[in-house]
Amino acid sequence: MIRIHFTAADFARVRFAPRPSPLAELNTALLTMSRPDGRLLFGRWRQRVLRSLPGAVGPLRELVPAREAPRFIDVFSETLDEGLNTVRASRPELVRSEIERVYATHPTPAPPWVRDLHRSDPAAWQVLRRAQHSAFETIVRPVWDVVRDLHHAEFTRHALAVAEHGIGAALTGTGTGTGTGTGTGTGHVREDVWEIEGPEQDIRLRGRGVLLRPTFHWTGHPLIADLPGHPLVVTLPAGPGLPLTPTGFPTAPTALAAVLGHTRADILLLLTREHTTTALAHHLRLSAPTISTHTAALRAAGLITTTRTGRAVLHRRTALGSLLARGRTEDGPA
Repeated sequence: MIRIHFTAADFARVRFAPRPSPLAELNTALLTMSRPDGRLLFGRWRQRVLRSLPGAVGPLRELVPAREAPRFIDVFSETLDEGLNTVRASRPELVRSEIERVYATHPTPAPPWVRDLHRSDPAAWQVLRRAQHSAFETIVRPVWDVVRDLHHAEFTRHALAVAEHGIGAALTGTGTGTGTGTGTGTGHVREDVWEIEGPEQDIRLRGRGVLLRPTFHWTGHPLIADLPGHPLVVTLPAGPGLPLTPTGFPTAPTALAAVLGHTRADILLLLTREHTTTALAHHLRLSAPTISTHTAALRAAGLITTTRTGRAVLHRRTALGSLLARGRTEDGPA
């Protein structure tokens, strides 16, 4: 459990990032690629991305030899060029200490270009810049418009939560992805402590405040960036919890079937308007008890709702069910 200790000044300095950060989104995409995930869609996404990566991206794997990246590449600028320039402007002592930290327990020594980066060689910085730029253009650029739309929706949701319920309730309800906090939010606020899932640690803000950032390529626990003298950045899983595509994420029946199974996918796709159990059974040529079993599973997952009207049982898609079925909400882009 991560315990973030607030002062009164810190509560007044909680901000939600107004726009997504290109390099931060890239970093979470790379983190997702590096972790084992048995889900079929993520496996296919990972294989497709790995096949498409140009050779210039290779140095990033050498700079991050294990699961934890050096902190100087964890920047939150709102444009790609600004982010790359911010990385280049990192303090030499931070670069040296972070390279030493990530390689301290690694069984192999740092490659020559990383050692050159350690001593601030300009050519090594160019290697890193090309690697980050190439990785962003290959992995994130094709879905960047989708990321911006999703980020705007999260920003609006958070603003409404603060306006209606206050910052404490908004922190409790932050996080809508399939990782920590699905449906019920991330962690909870207890007096002056915000508790969220993650490695055991206590973080005392002492007036620095918090910057909340949603990310759409990560479904694990919240990620913490804690640099001295800067607001604490909490990166939270958000979005549909599926690999993004330029049209949102996989929406074809075959993609839904890979996640839900063919019958449940067919039910979800039929529910563009409400159907009774009998009508679904007729369309799919299955028995009513079989349909009831599948609709119960979809209802438990939050993808449909069920109401009884007289002797009829009516099923409707939820907003989440519509996201999966069409990649769109009823009001427009997700």
